[in-house]
Amino acid sequence: DVLAVECYLTAAAQGDAKAQFNLGMMYVNGNGVEQSDENAVKWFRKAAEQGHAHARFNLGMMYANGKGVAKDLREAFKFIKSAADPKNDNSGENGFALAQYNLGIMYGRGQVVPQSDAYAFKWFQKAAEQGNATAQFNLGVMYASGKGVEQNYEKAVNLFKSAAAQGDAPAQFFLGVMYANGKGVEQSDEKAVENYLKAAEQNHA
Repeated sequence: DVLAVECYLTAAAQGDAKAQFNLGMMYVNGNGVEQSDENAVKWFRKAAEQGHAHARFNLGMMYANGKGVAKDLREAFKFIKSAADPKNDNSGENGFALAQYNLGIMYGRGQVVPQSDAYAFKWFQKAAEQGNATAQFNLGVMYASGKGVEQNYEKAVNLFKSAAAQGDAPAQFFLGVMYANGKGVEQSDEKAVENYLKAAEQNHA
């Protein structure tokens, strides 16, 4: 870890965003260096300024939790939204999925921004399309409840299946519920039990 830090420091000093991000992670976890949230923020900020989406997200979370910086939910939202937006992602991807999921949570709960099921749905969908299991689950809940979108049990089931296949326990539980009640899928107590067991094995209460 110490050797890795030395290599990252050399590259980071030359402006390498990935090395700057990696240094931030080393400081967060105390790998090869003394743990320091302040230094983590420093390196995440340098990488974020170069458009590193994951660094922007991490910086947003540091602001959200008051780690290494004074807690500031507005700054947190700014960096998380920047990471989520494909227009700001210089990696050529579709925006950072974990940031998109967290934006969905923030809009859904009305944290910092006005509560909006429509915006929550929008950001969950973007993250779900990139394979984020938790976003798929939340999107499935929105389809099942008709919140922010027209109710559609079949789409809910498909999303729960995708998330459940990745080991998401809440999705496994909800998939069991759908099978038990025959909503969006042919009723099957056997499949309900099968999915309940998968969730239970992960200590889903």
